[in-house]
Amino acid sequence: MSIESPSAFCVRAVPSRRLALKTLASLTTLGGLGALGLAGCSRGDDKGAAAGGPAVVKQAGDKVAFKYPDNPSFDLIYLADQLGYFEGTNTRPQYVGKIAAPQIIPLVGTGEIDFGSRMVPLVISAIASGADLKVVAAGGKTLQEAPHMKYFVRKDSGIRTPKDLEGKTIGFNSFGACAEFVTKKYLRQHDVDVNKINFVVIPDEQAEQTLVTRNTDLAIIHAPFSGRAENADQLVRLWSDFDLDGGLGGMAPYSAHGKFIREHPEAVRDVVTALAKAGNWVNANPEEARKLVAKRINMELKNVDRFAYVDDLVITEPPIQYYVDILQSEGKIPAGKVAVKEVYTNEFNPYAKT
Repeated sequence: MSIESPSAFCVRAVPSRRLALKTLASLTTLGGLGALGLAGCSRGDDKGAAAGGPAVVKQAGDKVAFKYPDNPSFDLIYLADQLGYFEGTNTRPQYVGKIAAPQIIPLVGTGEIDFGSRMVPLVISAIASGADLKVVAAGGKTLQEAPHMKYFVRKDSGIRTPKDLEGKTIGFNSFGACAEFVTKKYLRQHDVDVNKINFVVIPDEQAEQTLVTRNTDLAIIHAPFSGRAENADQLVRLWSDFDLDGGLGGMAPYSAHGKFIREHPEAVRDVVTALAKAGNWVNANPEEARKLVAKRINMELKNVDRFAYVDDLVITEPPIQYYVDILQSEGKIPAGKVAVKEVYTNEFNPYAKT
């Protein structure tokens, strides 16, 4: 079975860097977002999917197209599509081009895209700011043999303990997500003054090279790209997120825009069902999954780290409560601002016990 490369997916009207930066600035308030120009192009069987809004079923056989990023990553939407799990449904992904990780949840919150996969604290913060979205499926989970993210330094850096990081530069893929909060929580537990650390945003696919070239001192890298750093001669892994919190902060769920949920509940059920099937397939066939992803992101198989997923993608509350507590302790949201049950629903998961 082959998988399409990113260039094979339909991509139109991807925002320019300048526009993306301006959009990010406006998203700090999570309001007043103008159209990004993500005029996603539907697949050949997705007729009638209007850019800027979900397609509406007008007659039997019409498809509901949900807008989704076309990013180089290990993602269940792409795998579910490749494995045929949307066949037999009226729901199809409408890929809208590459979207930078920090933009995904804000764009789901405003409806510029319909689904997105990013970490729980970003969703909680968005809800606290009035964004209209909800977690509809659990995603990745952290295992000791399959961490969500890994921590690397250069072998000659002299960095071996948390305290050694004071005065150093840490690169991670975005503020406000797992890499920031799990790391800061762990460092404070080891009496590290995090104010003495310089945190910079580096995309996962660039983090290993940025560390090798000494532009950062420690890189926090997510799978699948962490495998390349694992195999780099100049680098050594210090920890994984399993070492830091036993995996509690590693759930990487799928969220959907509230309006899409309300207008297309059957489509949401189709998506969640396809995601759950794909997640279970990956857990049962980790090596086959790595091969498919290696082709998609054009990376040598030996450098592609594996993923593990929550069984049936059923959402549980402890990983959400973990981040509610962290966000409150960090002063990012007021105590009681967001209740755990406001963040998620298992309503659309056919495998969830009611």
